[in-house]
Amino acid sequence: MPSGKGSKLLRYVEHRLRVTLHDGRSIIGTFLAFDKHLNLVLSEAEEFRILRKSGAALLEERTERRSLGLVLIRGENVVSLAVEGPPPPSGNKSKSSNAMAASMAGRGRGMSGGGGPPMGGAPMGLGAAPMHGVGAPGMLPPPPPPPGGMMGMGMGRGRGRR
Repeated sequence: MPSGKGSKLLRYVEHRLRVTLHDGRSIIGTFLAFDKHLNLVLSEAEEFRILRKSGAALLEERTERRSLGLVLIRGENVVSLAVEGPPPPSGNKSKSSNAMAASMAGRGRGMSGGGGPPMGGAPMGLGAAPMHGVGAPGMLPPPPPPPGGMMGMGMGRGRGRR
């Protein structure tokens, strides 16, 4: 496993993160994704700004909170990252009981239990690209054309020989 910054950030995906920006704002949200430029995607994000008012002899500070939702933060503006909280607990009773019922389907009952190829798959045009080593062993690329080609046999001249 590579030990770059990317692999270190991966362990914090779905955690609550505090991002401090170059202009002093802080944004707290659920960390969803990042890229090589450290552009960050946060969901359920909230912005916090500290507003300072200086009176005659008084310095007044006020924190302004604003709800943002889903945000993309340009990596160029990020000064620091801090973990605010763990990811939400995965699954609850209703989901686990549904998963249990789905796994039990077809065992001793008049229902199918699956096991066949997946139906549907990727939408047209979005399927996976062919990979080396996938397919039947007899699937080879077409043989190369014979030396000299087949141009002398009337190909490319219309409807046949004259």
